[in-house]
Amino acid sequence: MNGSFTTEHCEVGLETPAGRITTSVEIPTGFVPVTAILPLARQLAAHSQQLDVDQVRQGGGTISCRQGCAACCRMLVPMSPPEAFALRTYVSELPEERRQALQVRLDRTIDALNAAGLYEPLEAVAETDRVVSDPELEPLNQAYYALRLPCPFLESEQCTIYEARPAACRELLVTTPSEWCSNMAENPVASVPVSIRMSTALGLLWSTIRQEAPRLIPLPVSLQWAERHLSAQTTGDRGTAILESFLDRLWRLLSQEFRARGPTPPHCDDNP
Repeated sequence: MNGSFTTEHCEVGLETPAGRITTSVEIPTGFVPVTAILPLARQLAAHSQQLDVDQVRQGGGTISCRQGCAACCRMLVPMSPPEAFALRTYVSELPEERRQALQVRLDRTIDALNAAGLYEPLEAVAETDRVVSDPELEPLNQAYYALRLPCPFLESEQCTIYEARPAACRELLVTTPSEWCSNMAENPVASVPVSIRMSTALGLLWSTIRQEAPRLIPLPVSLQWAERHLSAQTTGDRGTAILESFLDRLWRLLSQEFRARGPTPPHCDDNP
């Protein structure tokens, strides 16, 4: 969490089903946008994922994902509002030539979604003021996947926003043969268990700050959504308050994950 503010040092520790993760963070004491939590969130998610991967490998499993393997980049990816705001900033700071090339791909994607009757439903998901359940989303997920539409941020089967890619993209690692991913609807693709769903945690943080229902933003409409709601990324909260709320959401999610996997309770601490 960076910024031109006085900061407090904090040691963060989390117990996950795959092991304990610890990290240090400098917390701005001043008012910061909600996106200020993302560096820490991504750091914690990376540490947690490494523990998840280590556990799979210790059990004899292997990770099939490799650079250039982009079959999963035809899936509908959900984002939290903080991620959407951060992605808008990332794209706005790209060199002009890259932004123009991206805009061409975005326009093609929107045209394809309009032709398939999916663009308005995706916008509706992003703008709704209620929780959209998984059963409600599933037909939309299937219809999107049936298009085999490449992610608009994909170029020559490479992610052009890798540093700013959504948590949902970061979390998906498969252990089944990579060729199965070309048709996930028919192949029994197995993935690495995820201890922390960071997009969910960030979405719950946003929900708490805004006092509204948790919101998921479909990736193809994320830049437009972030542009429309740009002023909402200013929270009016201090960095310390955002961190406290974020860690509380993580603890709650980890508690649910522990209950789903076994009886051992999780533990979360932050010691300034």
